[in-house]
Amino acid sequence: MRILLVEDNSDILANMVDFLELKGYGVDCARDGLSGLHLASSEHYDLIVLDIMLPGLDGYNLCRRLREEARRDTPVIMLTARDALDDRLQGFKSGADDYLLKPFALSELAARIEAVLRRTQGGGKRTLQVGDLSYDLDTLEVSRGGKPLKLNPIGLKLLAVLMQKSPHLVRREALEEALWGDDCPDSDSLRSHIHQLRQVIDKPFGKPLLHTLHGLGYRLAESADGV
Repeated sequence: MRILLVEDNSDILANMVDFLELKGYGVDCARDGLSGLHLASSEHYDLIVLDIMLPGLDGYNLCRRLREEARRDTPVIMLTARDALDDRLQGFKSGADDYLLKPFALSELAARIEAVLRRTQGGGKRTLQVGDLSYDLDTLEVSRGGKPLKLNPIGLKLLAVLMQKSPHLVRREALEEALWGDDCPDSDSLRSHIHQLRQVIDKPFGKPLLHTLHGLGYRLAESADGV
């Protein structure tokens, strides 16, 4: 599932990105309305979380242009501090599917996203599966061969990225960007977290799923060549 976040408050944006990636969503971001409209019109997203007060182009007009000009029916959840009925009605008239008032709990945002996706896609349980390794994105429960596994938050985020891309190679740079953005702690941090992940998902089992391609990155697959 890919989500586009259009929000100009850097702190709110960072919190949403971290939380949604931990739950297994792929997340792209825009900090102004015109950039958001360009991404929403040119890329495929399963859902858009859209702030109303944006520089360049506000959320109402972005949503209206997305519906009328770009002919996109991507579900939209609008974020706003405005609580007046007229503001909410304007949001729905411009094409929004749901409305969330600031400040909001991240858990409520996740619940709204899941509810909108169920309505628009008929979605049920969201589970990633590679071989006998399973990751329930709604409960954050990981198991292999039916045995529950315990991972820390970075391990969960790392596993989600690898499972979403499976069986393809994920380059080191892409994993570091997913985990830390532009603030990677040091060159050995990713290697350390990969080691910890391997100890949990592979070491107790007979067949490894996490494979290292030296100098390139990592692949989560039932065979080392990804076939």
